[in-house]
Amino acid sequence: MPELVVTALLAPSRLSLKLLRAFMWSLVFSVALVAAAVYGCIALTHVLCRPRRGCCGSRRSAPPACLSDPSLGEHGFLNLKSSGLRLHYVSAGRGNGPLMLFLHGFPENWFSWRYQLREFQSRFHVVAVDLRGYGPSDAPRDVDCYTIDLLLVDIKDVILGLGYSKCILVAHDWGALLAWHFSIYYPSLVERMVVVSGAPMSVYQDYSLHHISQFFHSHYMFLFQLPWLPEKLLSMSDFQILKTTLTHRKTGIPCLTPNELEAFLYNFSQPGGLTGPLNYYRNLFRNFPLEPQELTTPTLLLWGEKDTYLELGLVEAIGSRFVPGRLEAHILPGIGHWIPQSNPQEMHQYMWAFLQDLLD
Repeated sequence: MPELVVTALLAPSRLSLKLLRAFMWSLVFSVALVAAAVYGCIALTHVLCRPRRGCCGSRRSAPPACLSDPSLGEHGFLNLKSSGLRLHYVSAGRGNGPLMLFLHGFPENWFSWRYQLREFQSRFHVVAVDLRGYGPSDAPRDVDCYTIDLLLVDIKDVILGLGYSKCILVAHDWGALLAWHFSIYYPSLVERMVVVSGAPMSVYQDYSLHHISQFFHSHYMFLFQLPWLPEKLLSMSDFQILKTTLTHRKTGIPCLTPNELEAFLYNFSQPGGLTGPLNYYRNLFRNFPLEPQELTTPTLLLWGEKDTYLELGLVEAIGSRFVPGRLEAHILPGIGHWIPQSNPQEMHQYMWAFLQDLLD
């Protein structure tokens, strides 16, 4: 068929897709402006209530002692083959078993896996990375350096760079989103997955379009589409919005000590420390709309019944995309979003049972 004819036949579909994306972006930025107004009021209230803290976050001069706790493992850096970037990681239990690779979420870092590093190092080589843009890992400034495709290549390079051909992937929040996609595009590198509080982007997209309430639970991600303003708002009154997110009595991490809170705030307080993590969100809508994808990797899914950010209905939506028999899902009653830190014992029990056959 002549190329001109093919182009003419495809023209209506291409135009429809362009119009859909234009409408989507106009909607996203409209909601982003509303979210900016709301968060601006919240940040200003924090400043007025705590005037001594000022309008900017205080840069921490030294990391808290808990970040160098030797019981969690040894610190190292890995030069990635594809990008040349250098990622920081903490490793323990090399030689004790298969690679168990941990991917953190926002606003966190490798330290969010402290309980799991201690628990599983006796039978696995446990490695918790700081994803690109976080902590001591390299943090390119360009938004285009944080696309899903590039982040997936980072994970591949970490696995191969550590000397393994496959791993058990354990992930939470943003790390969970990456893990789902990694299992689709690099299935041979993932033996099992443990996913906590996170959905594949295509599932999230379809579910949210039918359950608008989910967008309200994730309102912050619209704010994060804007340049520079989110960094400013999150840092006001010495990062009070982030402090509230992590320590709120009902929705935060229970029993998080001041020292542990500083383990997360330390790197965000450094110059440009928030820009890399927020650039993840600035690429979220780049590939809209997404096609449904079948999920085949044997997966343990843990979900908090009281998750503030993700609705319970997403669990069923995720299950509908799985090959039968490959998903083991558990909803933890009365528990929120931060399961690896708030309820590590329950998480460990489910993980040991799920992985037992690999150790026999």
